[in-house]
Formats: sequence, structure tokens, C-alpha cells
Amino acid sequence: MLCFVMKCLSTVTTDCLKILSHRHWLYLILRLPQILQTRNVFWKSGLQSMPNLFDAAKAEGVFLYGISGYRSYKRQKILYQSACRKSPVESSLCETAMPGCSEHQTGLALDVSCPAVSLNLSQTFAETVEGRWLARHAPLYGFIIRYPKGKEHLTKIPAEPWHIRYVTRSLALCLTLTGQVLEEYYACCDR
Repeated sequence: MLCFVMKCLSTVTTDCLKILSHRHWLYLILRLPQILQTRNVFWKSGLQSMPNLFDAAKAEGVFLYGISGYRSYKRQKILYQSACRKSPVESSLCETAMPGCSEHQTGLALDVSCPAVSLNLSQTFAETVEGRWLARHAPLYGFIIRYPKGKEHLTKIPAEPWHIRYVTRSLALCLTLTGQVLEEYYACCDR
């Protein structure tokens, strides 16, 4: 397993799409926080797809704003500690990922917003023109809405219509067409 992970992190194969959460084997076994302290894990194709997504939106009169992308371990720790002070530990695990468990630390995730919701990260983003556009078009550029409404029982994360994750165009289209989230996809693959 260690060889797989090191190969994954060094050659950036599609196996890197595995789920990252506080329960994930990558975090538990390899002390992922130490591995992901640099920005170098971001996929080149994901980085190239982001401007294309935003440019396509702009061309259609839809203005998207990246609010939070890559986060270092240190930054995630600050956000997590802040969330823990504001709410009970049990719920903060779902609202803010522990350091080493956030998809933002991989460089594969981005939180997106728009002026219609004052550039906030809120559930109402899904109902905006921008939120609907993003949900429809993100897969064409290799991104998915990572935590869609109605899948909280699988992702263990409340719906986040603003959180997109790069997974490659083919997988994004597959997940979107089947209505699956990564947890369902990998449950099928692991059988």
C-alpha cells in the first residue's frame, strides 16, 4: 500500500482520486498532514482546467469567484481550531475538516461563490444563476460538486454547493451522469 501511495503522489495517476477524509487510510497510515504541506500536489491538468471553467462562465455572463483553494496544513489547523471554538467538536468535524483531512490540502478543491450571495459560502449559492451554471458545467472541465445535497449520508459532510473538486473530465462526467459521489464510485470499484 505504501508503494501505491508514493507512486500516486510522485507520478500523479488517476489513483490519486481516492477520497480524502479523517477516516481515509491515506490519512491514518501515512500521516498525510506531513506529506501535503506543500502546494506541489496540485494536478497540472486540474490547474489548467480552472481558468477554462471560469472563462467559459464569464463568456456566458456568469461571474464566479474562487474564495478558497489550496490550504496548507497550518492554515487548515487554524480554520479547524476556530470552528471547534464556535461549535461542539462533534459537529465541527463535519463542518470543517481536521488538518490533514481537507481536500483543499491536496490542491484539488476550490470553494466558489458569486456576488449574488455577497461572495459568501452559503447554501443559497445553489439557487443562484452562478450556482446552477457551475453544477451544470463543472463536469465539462473535470470538476464535480463534491458535497451535493441529498448525499450527506454518504459523504458525511453537509451539502456544500460551492465546493468543487477536480477529478478528471471523464470521471466528472461519469459521476454527474450517474448521480454518484466519490464514495459510491469507489464502493463499486472496491468490490
